[in-house]
Amino acid sequence: MKNQWLGSATVLLALTLMGCGGAAPASAPATASSAAPATASSAAAKPTVSSAAAKPAGSQAPADWQQTVEAAKKEGTVAVFGPDGTDMRDVLTAPFEKEFGIKVEYIGDPGPGIPPRINAERGAGKFLWDIVVVGTSTGLTALIPSKVLDTMEPALILPDVKDPKTWRGGAMEFLDPDHQMLVMSPFQRGTLFINPKMAKPEDFKSYKDLLDVKWKGKIVLDDPRKSGPGQATFTFFYLHPDLGPSFIKALGQQQMTVVKDFQQEVDMVGQGRFPVLLGGADFVVVARGRQGIPIEVVDPRGLKEGSDVSPANGSVALVNKPPHPNAAKVYLNWLLSKEEQTAFAKVNGYISARVDVPTDHAPAWRVPQPGAIKTYDAQAIAVRDKVLAAAEDAVGK
Repeated sequence: MKNQWLGSATVLLALTLMGCGGAAPASAPATASSAAPATASSAAAKPTVSSAAAKPAGSQAPADWQQTVEAAKKEGTVAVFGPDGTDMRDVLTAPFEKEFGIKVEYIGDPGPGIPPRINAERGAGKFLWDIVVVGTSTGLTALIPSKVLDTMEPALILPDVKDPKTWRGGAMEFLDPDHQMLVMSPFQRGTLFINPKMAKPEDFKSYKDLLDVKWKGKIVLDDPRKSGPGQATFTFFYLHPDLGPSFIKALGQQQMTVVKDFQQEVDMVGQGRFPVLLGGADFVVVARGRQGIPIEVVDPRGLKEGSDVSPANGSVALVNKPPHPNAAKVYLNWLLSKEEQTAFAKVNGYISARVDVPTDHAPAWRVPQPGAIKTYDAQAIAVRDKVLAAAEDAVGK
């Protein structure tokens, strides 16, 4: 049974951590960073989706779109850096190849390997990449500072992609002032989990309820000193005006059991050894719950402070000086179409930033709440050292 749920959850867990700057096992071995880009024609047998929105009918298709598609077909290839894992590779390659007849050269990388590779290649005079789909930490801390990305708006062509009403909040969410990196998959994170045989969701109306003496020595905590969901949770605490550093310090007095292994954390609660898990990997919890293990997410909508929003690996960027400029534009617009956003969201379990993409593939609590704290943007990156210091003060170095 363990192997059954693990296969479906591992990709999701890995992708969640990327948005936090962490790493986890991928569902399939990554292509080595020294390897040449791999094509995805072998993925054609995998499930694909129609990308009709990428080929608007009749008068809805701008003339420059048709011209760009024809020029892209002459280029014949688009080179994409994207997430590890067979499912992610398939959804980001096979439908595009089927729709346009343009080969996708794809390399799966969890994120940290992308900037040094691009920089090394450019140092040798090689400009090999068109598109990057990656976590926000990699973008904000490495790709944008390295000046290897382009402003995206000039590459956006399709009317529905450019329409602000298509996107949550009434606008595309860019991570930087120059609009070089776009968030595609914001989702509400689960941060607090219980064994329903030992605790009830009603026990927690606020995270401050964790400070009750009855939970002392009974909480498992994902290690907030390393990149991952535990650190993202402490970042949320740090940034929340009703919690902040003082709450983290008080939480440190609860004699929590700090664990580094996501599966072990879930097991400790599911086996009844502890009633509460804080900052665990929510995808693992959901998968275990579906297998009948007694562990569940405390709905963040029922908590006074809610929870944070993260896009995990769901941000996209256009590499500057691309080898296939027209194919890059076609791929970007296709990726942001309703059809491909629907497929992308279903594969990774996230919520699309497009308001017209269904959300019924995910729990209702995953839909991002207006005004939720973001643990992936420049503000979150800026306080990372302070969060680490607060975590070490709370649980030790």
